[in-house]
Parts: sequence; structure tokens; C-alpha cells
Amino acid sequence: MEQVFMNVTALVTAILIIPFYRVLKGPTVFDRLLGVGAIGSKTLVIICLIGFVYGRIDMFVDIAVAYAILNFIGTIAVSKYFESVRS
Repeated sequence: MEQVFMNVTALVTAILIIPFYRVLKGPTVFDRLLGVGAIGSKTLVIICLIGFVYGRIDMFVDIAVAYAILNFIGTIAVSKYFESVRS
């Protein structure tokens, strides 16, 4: 079962290339911000999958929730900043 979680983790890591491209080549700042949000969401999945591999999902879910809160607050702060600069 560990191998299944490791394969899924590798697949999700490979899928991170798509939003990473959007972060690098996004036509606007808001497209790049959405790409960063997508990368953050996929990182949460990877953290939980690693928790399953190590058998400590309770600890890794706590880490994932803290990361999700930081990702959300950071996204809101940056979008508010760019909204005020743009106006």
C-alpha cells in the first residue's frame, strides 16, 4: 500500500508543473496568483499522502492545515495589495 501512495505522490508532484508554468508565464498578476494557489492546494495533498506513507496522518494533517491557513492568508494579502496598487 505504501507503494501506491508513493506513486500517487509522484503523480501529483508531476502535475505541479502545470500551475508552475502559469506562475512563470501568466499574462497577469492575478493569473500568477491563481497558479500559486493551485500549487499550495496540491502541496496539501502531497503532505497528507506523505503522512499516510509514514503512518502518522494525524501529525501531517496538522501540518497541512497550518500550511493551508498560511497559503490562504498570503493569497488574500497579496491580492489585496495588488488590488490597491491597480486601482
